[in-house]
Amino acid sequence: MVRNLDTNVKATARSHTATQVGACHAEAFSVGGLNVFCMPRGSTSPLFFVLLLLPVIDAAAREPQKSPPATSTIENKIIRARDLGVPFDGTPGKFNAITDVAGVEVGYTTLINGDGKLIVGQGPVRTGVTAILPRGHADANDPVYAGVFSLNGNGEMTGTAWIEESGFLEGPIAITNTHSVGVARDAVIAWRNTHGGADAQGFSWSLPVVAETWDGWLNDVNGFHVKPEHVFRALDTAHGGAIEEGSIGGGTGMICYEFKGGNGTASRKIDIKTGKNNPAMTYTVGVFVQANFGRRPLLTIAGVPVGKEIPGQVYKEETGSCIAIVATDAPLLPNQLKRLARRVSLGLARTGTISGNGSGDLFLAFSTANPNVANADQVTHNVQTIPNDLMDPMFAGVVEATEEAVLNALIDNQSMTGRDNHRVDALPHDRVRKLLKRYHRLR
Repeated sequence: MVRNLDTNVKATARSHTATQVGACHAEAFSVGGLNVFCMPRGSTSPLFFVLLLLPVIDAAAREPQKSPPATSTIENKIIRARDLGVPFDGTPGKFNAITDVAGVEVGYTTLINGDGKLIVGQGPVRTGVTAILPRGHADANDPVYAGVFSLNGNGEMTGTAWIEESGFLEGPIAITNTHSVGVARDAVIAWRNTHGGADAQGFSWSLPVVAETWDGWLNDVNGFHVKPEHVFRALDTAHGGAIEEGSIGGGTGMICYEFKGGNGTASRKIDIKTGKNNPAMTYTVGVFVQANFGRRPLLTIAGVPVGKEIPGQVYKEETGSCIAIVATDAPLLPNQLKRLARRVSLGLARTGTISGNGSGDLFLAFSTANPNVANADQVTHNVQTIPNDLMDPMFAGVVEATEEAVLNALIDNQSMTGRDNHRVDALPHDRVRKLLKRYHRLR
């Protein structure tokens, strides 16, 4: 049975049960991805209901877990960094997520199974897959301008040689654990063949981007539990709007600053203006991170040395990484997008990291502007771009959103116990608030 069910799911289940059980008629309903069986009033005791529910949860835990559809932060009562009073610069988009960039879609498959001693090939399993579609399902085969940057190369992001050469990202991005890069890459190719077909010359080929961070402290990473169908599910269920964070998808088994880490996201609205009488042009930049890096003493939140104030240790040396994906609707060229990707480094630095020797810190930025410019159906294309002299607001937006995305990954999360009963605690919300207040940084 899974020990660490998502607290938001549990809260939703409690609420749904309280409003539904009293009047139901021997039926089943789903709450947050769990199948809950409801008996007629008076037919059983509450104890029987609990005994009936427990095997169902256990059975669900034995199956690959797909995250429930994201709902608004109000409905889920999600606690993100801003909710704790962390002060941030800049103005976020509607969802404060990478999906604030129109067209971008994100999907997850989460795999959680087993407890106790590690048996390679059996578990415990704490892993998954994240999929990001730059133009969504509707225009999945229209390449986007892109640029990549490696802050520290102890990691893997496939497909980057062609991005450097061509300036285009062609197709979706997948992010998973270190030893599942191969299967994820092959699955993305198979998915693209199914959804795209041959090119104008009759060939079907793909050099997909698949990135990784290592989750072997909590997960049976050598058990190769990620299968092609899990990648397909993440791709097929990708959506826009609000997306979940924390221990989900590829971020399920990740650790950040020796607290429970995983996925985080944030966005910024950017106004660029020339001259007093000209109207500003508004763009959006969004950042998504799979955060799996940093030693505890380094963690800094709004200038507060939180890691030193909440001491603790999970492992003895840096063993993690950070994958960051930057999306924007601003019309930028590949060399300019590489410049955006570089600025992720500064956002990470605000949270305290030094990008240790064992950390694979790999970043990719893409623009959804300039559609169809990769098509060879005409000799020339008209392309828009922003002059370099006007890019400073974009740089600031990437730095600000990266910092917030990392903190969202830490704060919108729960403690987790994995292989060999290794436990990683979530960042305690109450202590963060008290520290921000003590250091006069509480918003």
